[in-house]
Amino acid sequence: MDPLTVDPRRPAPPSRQLVEGLLDRIASGVLGPGERLPSVRALAADVLVNPNTVGKAYRDLEALGVAAGRTGSGVYVTDDARERARELRGGETRDDLVRAWGAARAAGHRENDLLTLLGVEPAVASEGNER
Repeated sequence: MDPLTVDPRRPAPPSRQLVEGLLDRIASGVLGPGERLPSVRALAADVLVNPNTVGKAYRDLEALGVAAGRTGSGVYVTDDARERARELRGGETRDDLVRAWGAARAAGHRENDLLTLLGVEPAVASEGNER
């Protein structure tokens, strides 16, 4: 898996980019239950962001239920984090697909052409009902 990065050209704030990257790692099993996340300072140095940005990302992960802080010890992946991260990332993927589909349709692409592009056999459209 690619290393965590923050791209200043992306519209998503840096903390959100970190949350997305960490959720991907948890969902894929790269980060497992009980595993300690990098320290705030270490991750901030690795991805070249302010430590406060990493702190916000970790608080967001805790609010999502995929990480838990232990006073004086760090932040750890929760026992049910993988399932939760998969649910969260799956919902985002669906939202991304819906937005992309809408943008493609707004740009004039026909539904059948988009389905073919995805490798899905389009249903036979009723005569005069171009999808």
